[in-house]
Amino acid sequence: MASHDNERYLHGHHASVLRSHSWRTAENSAAYLIPHLSPGLNVLDVGSGPGTITLDLARLVSPGRVVGIDASEDVVANANGLAFDNDLHNVEFRTGDAYALEFADATFDVVHAHQVLQHLADPVAALREFRRVLKPGGIVAARDADYGTPAWYPLLPGIAEWLRIYVDAAHTSGGEPLAGRRLKAWAQRAGFEEVTASASVWSFASDADREWWGSSWAERATESEFAARAIEGGHATVTDLRAVAAAWREWVAAKDGWFSLTHGEIVARG
Repeated sequence: MASHDNERYLHGHHASVLRSHSWRTAENSAAYLIPHLSPGLNVLDVGSGPGTITLDLARLVSPGRVVGIDASEDVVANANGLAFDNDLHNVEFRTGDAYALEFADATFDVVHAHQVLQHLADPVAALREFRRVLKPGGIVAARDADYGTPAWYPLLPGIAEWLRIYVDAAHTSGGEPLAGRRLKAWAQRAGFEEVTASASVWSFASDADREWWGSSWAERATESEFAARAIEGGHATVTDLRAVAAAWREWVAAKDGWFSLTHGEIVARG
């Protein structure tokens, strides 16, 4: 996804991360983009991960062509397998670099990036590169979480500690965890003349949703790249992370449990 020396993907590609990403669909993660899609458009999905959103985009623009790029060869191989299993022939996945896209100028009608810019040390440079491969009249669509906005109940101190550790580790990794509120400004700095900004929320309250979100973070807190970065950066100890994992499991078990996370979104032209 990126190659700047001072940035490292905070989440890594642990199984718990890929499971959480596979929950994402165009409906729950790119609803703001759907009205701009139509059959025949060519789409680039930057940071496509396991490919679930990308496959939805391919269905929406068929017979248009969709290309998903990600930094991990294993993730790309699995995504291509998912496309094969779903009998989708207008989509392919490749390894790629958000700062140096291997496509000619004016190749795509839409460039989409979900939860990508928050991990980049220079998101403005990436947006300029997205703009380079965009056809005249095309759009760049980006959505990123804003980790200044999480709210939850019960008010467990361990989840507050998780948030502190996450924000600190994200900054150390070269990213910007408050990306959601910055997307419009970044796009304007990248040279886009027309930027429409909006926001939407992920919310988890049902038993199934709490199990998915909370259990994922309980595992990631101690076993994923996030845990390694938190420890390496001096943001948490193993004991701290175990306490965070326990808090997430307690939240999963709470019948009155609720969590929300706001996302910024942009559709940029010109």
